[in-house]
Amino acid sequence: MKVDFEKMGGLVPAIVQDAETKTVLMLGYMNQEALDKTIETKKVTFWSRSRNELWTKGETSGNFLNLVSIESDCDNDALLVKAHPDGPTCHLGTDTCWGEENEKNPILFLSFLQDFIDKRHDEMPEGSYTTSLFKKGVNKMAQKLGEEALETVIEATNGTNENLIYEGSDMLYHLLVLLTSKGLRIEDLALELAKRHDPNWDKQRREAKAEGKMK
Repeated sequence: MKVDFEKMGGLVPAIVQDAETKTVLMLGYMNQEALDKTIETKKVTFWSRSRNELWTKGETSGNFLNLVSIESDCDNDALLVKAHPDGPTCHLGTDTCWGEENEKNPILFLSFLQDFIDKRHDEMPEGSYTTSLFKKGVNKMAQKLGEEALETVIEATNGTNENLIYEGSDMLYHLLVLLTSKGLRIEDLALELAKRHDPNWDKQRREAKAEGKMK
């Protein structure tokens, strides 16, 4: 990674983003020494313009920013730092320097799980339950999904909420596996639902269906 420190007198802005939630946490400045120390220690380190010295975020408070990745922008004069925060980022005690809450959205885990299943499909490691499903083929995977869907329905009508969540999670997981086997992802379902959220979706669907019949 090449960074143009000379363009701004030896410093470049470094935007810190929570690697998991994607929330922007703070803005600091780095010189070459701060960048090198960040990469070496995996703790995000800046150059303090007021104290004229290096400072590692969290060295006093314990609220470190644990490095995940660093990328430079298209002009190589700004950095995007992705990190896992140990606690509040701002010295005022808030999650971000803009006073926003940095809440983890559980929905984001679905993309992570989809990536994990994709990796299983590519690597097919022995001993993996997901691998065993892929090896059984689409028909067996579809059958398993149907079984999990039935168990979900049973819990919804005659079970407990706790078991409904458990069985529904099984169903969703097996749906992800089936989608992956067909070269699809959970995001494809999200895009379809987004289209249906359009108030004109049903009208457009009927018009497209009518046009197809005319042809």
